[in-house]
Amino acid sequence: METNELKHHELTQKIIRAFYNVHNVLGYGFLEKCYERALLLELKKMGLHAESQCAIKVFYDGHEIGDYWADILVEQKVLLELKASAQIVEAHMAQLLNYLRATDIEVGLVLNFGIEAKFARRSFENDRKKRTIQMLTKPTPLESSSS
Repeated sequence: METNELKHHELTQKIIRAFYNVHNVLGYGFLEKCYERALLLELKKMGLHAESQCAIKVFYDGHEIGDYWADILVEQKVLLELKASAQIVEAHMAQLLNYLRATDIEVGLVLNFGIEAKFARRSFENDRKKRTIQMLTKPTPLESSSS
């Protein structure tokens, strides 16, 4: 898939531009909350609707078991997970993927306000989520033979 064919490509490009604008002004060393507030202001200046600390309910076996709090949701289309660490690590990517899995949002970005500004993009299409859920809820042969 070519870059310009990526889902919400134009929107993610604007978000990344806002991210670099904030990093260029604030630099490295602040807490994530400072970057979150600055990024919200920058996104608003670009005319984008952004909400911070969005609750994401987590379910297990049909029961609500907790909440995640996504840092920022832009235009109800792209989840942002902000970090202020030395680098983006696998745990950051797993966290973003879990947020995408738990919602109908298909695109997410990890934005790291480290010494160097770095970002990573992930997508998880809703039709793949539904297939995964169906696979997880099908009875195993052992369960179906005991009924």
